[in-house]
Formats: sequence, structure tokens, C-alpha cells
Amino acid sequence: MKLAVALLKDRSGEIKLDLPVTGSLDDPKFSVWGVILHILRNLIAKAATAPFALLGAMFGGGGEELSYVEFDYGSTTITDPNLKKTEKVSKALEDRPSLKLDIEGHVDMENDRDGLKQLLFHRKIKAQKLNEMVKKGQPAVPVDEVKIEPAEYEKYLKMAYKQEKFPKPKNVIGMAKDIPAPVMEKLMLTHTEVGENDLRTLASQRAARVEDVILKSGKIEAGRVFIIEPKSLAPEKQEKAKASRVDFKLK
Repeated sequence: MKLAVALLKDRSGEIKLDLPVTGSLDDPKFSVWGVILHILRNLIAKAATAPFALLGAMFGGGGEELSYVEFDYGSTTITDPNLKKTEKVSKALEDRPSLKLDIEGHVDMENDRDGLKQLLFHRKIKAQKLNEMVKKGQPAVPVDEVKIEPAEYEKYLKMAYKQEKFPKPKNVIGMAKDIPAPVMEKLMLTHTEVGENDLRTLASQRAARVEDVILKSGKIEAGRVFIIEPKSLAPEKQEKAKASRVDFKLK
């Protein structure tokens, strides 16, 4: 009941419902209040079992898809379609001041691990170009903002490979030998370790990124939005949702 009231009550403290009622007043069994109570019971039941479906009906669609935000594997970037969903949830919280929101970050244990390996691998290559830029007097930028052109990729790959500490293939005189780019990539990725702590950090960063988007307007009090520790890094399975996601819970 408390959640249903929070979902239905607007900023003015009013609950406004458009309830079309049909029937014959000549029918002795017809009861306007009976119909209204039936609809209210259905609304309360829907608020308890499918609150985001009810939210979507009130704020422009989305349904249960509003209950989560998906991410590309290994990434904390919110893509445009998911950003729009997050903004709808923000608007709902703004218009329904009694609502509170829990945010729970998750990962896909296999695909996000591979995604993080790819991310760390490419950062090592970009770091080589960044070091070169700084030596030339160019301003330092975040490593993820460094652009590697196709023509220069192999150059910086070789530099990154050279910095790696794992045992490398050697020639007959014991020197590290030249190997093709695909082999360097494979060796670097094989020796890039991503543990559970890295995945837990990814899940936390995703939750924090979503919280930032929700609170950025300044119209929603921070005390209504909570990042909670997930029961498990892998979320409960949902038929249409990736495991690489953040889940919402209304209360």
C-alpha cells in the first residue's frame, strides 16, 4: 500500500485517477463505488508486483524495461537508449516525491571479464602514445581519450608489448624476437588478469554513474537514491535483459 501511494501521489500530494466507468443505473447490481474499489485494488496489486510497468504507463512507456540499465561489456558508459530510460526514472522520481530508489550494480561474470581485458589491453597501447605526446609538450589527457589511428596502431602495440613483464618468445641468441601483431595481442590479453575485485569495482562504478545521471538535475534529494551492495555480482536472470546491467528497485 505504501509503495502504491508513493507511485500515485504527485508533488501536490494529490492522487488523480482517470477511471472510466460504464454500466446501467437501472441494474440493481451496478455499483459505481464497487467498480472504483475493484480498479483501486488492481492498481495496488500492480504497484506491488510490477511497479515499473505502472510507472511506465504514467510517464511515457517503457514498462518493466525501466527497471534496469544495460551496459556494453567491460564498460561504465551509459548508451543513449539506456540514458533515455534513466531520464524517465529521474522524471518519475521528480514528480513522485514520496518514491525512493535503490540502485544495484551487476556484471556478466564471463563477458564483462573479457570486456575488461580488452579495455585494459587498449589502455596499455594508448598509454604509449600519451607518454609520447607529453614528452613533445602536448597537454596530458585521460588515457581513454587518446585516439589511436590505424596507421600507428602497430607502432604503439610493439611499444606496449615491450613493456610487458611476462616471458616472451626468444630467438636463438636469447633475445626477444619479432612476432606478428596478432601474436603480440594474444600474448598480452592472455597475461592480462581480471579478478573478482575488478568486476566488483566495475559493478560499483556502473551504479555510481547511474546515480550521477539521476541526481544531476538537482531536483531529486540525494537521500532518496541509494546505491546498495548486490547480493551477488551476477544478477537474477531476466529474459530480455543482459546480465551486464544496473537494477532499480522502487520503495
